[in-house]
Amino acid sequence: MPLHPQAALAIQRAGDLPTDLSPAELRVAYERQRLTLLPEKPSVAVTYQLSIPSDYGPIPARFYRATKGAKPCPLLVYFHGGGFMLGSLALYDTACRRLAVAGDCAVLSVDYRMAPETPFPGAVLDAYAATRWASTHAQLLNIDKAKIAVGGDSAGGNLAAVVAQMALDSKEFAVALQVLIYPMTDQSREYPSYQRNAKGYMLTTAALHWFMDHYVPDHEDRKDPKASPMLRQSLKGLPPALVISAEFDPLVDENEAYAERLKEAGVRCDYVCFAGMIHPFFTLGGIVEDAAKAEGLIAAALRKLA
Repeated sequence: MPLHPQAALAIQRAGDLPTDLSPAELRVAYERQRLTLLPEKPSVAVTYQLSIPSDYGPIPARFYRATKGAKPCPLLVYFHGGGFMLGSLALYDTACRRLAVAGDCAVLSVDYRMAPETPFPGAVLDAYAATRWASTHAQLLNIDKAKIAVGGDSAGGNLAAVVAQMALDSKEFAVALQVLIYPMTDQSREYPSYQRNAKGYMLTTAALHWFMDHYVPDHEDRKDPKASPMLRQSLKGLPPALVISAEFDPLVDENEAYAERLKEAGVRCDYVCFAGMIHPFFTLGGIVEDAAKAEGLIAAALRKLA
């Protein structure tokens, strides 16, 4: 179908990010741009800041819980998007609150180290360490360690997929569900949608390459499944997945391909492509109604864990 009118409006409202800024300056500009496109921010019963200890230094995080109930609830460990270079706990505060409320669960938002200051595999190490810590401290968080989901959008979706794979290998903790919102799954090559949706839809193919050049500058490293989860030899045994994609996204072809690989490996996988939508639509809920529909899909998957 053609580009959705709400997606077109979001593109118009967002405008272009400056290309002559330092990473620190770009992060500020990015936050200002995206904050104007967010939906309503709901209240939650519990929210507080955390500093998660790890071998690589403290990892900032923010915890949310929809209700104050005494019963341990499912947890979604969420990794924000932004090409491994942008995004923050503050920018994703609204999304995490909405997911906690809609899913009647807890959410742990992880502020992993970003490129170019910390290239690959820094973000992966932080994402895994934070999820392992949450499982180990399930009683402290009052969550059910058998019902831990990992999720994220774009770069965060990549991290969620990688953490699910690493957890399967290490057996240090269990992942019950992976929520992959237009994830980067293969940084080693281009798919046809890189050309089909190269520009004009907010995320451009040029920007994708720019992000990858900063996050994984060594092209050989891009063949590592911890950078490109698509390249893992076998996906058998991974937890159930919800994969959400957007029709006018450079990443849509690899999103579909990863979902198909999961299904072929016997993994229960729901794949939903939002027609007429663009890459960042999940965080554009102030304009794009499909963002709430995607939240509903995620909430339904999380509620099945309860």
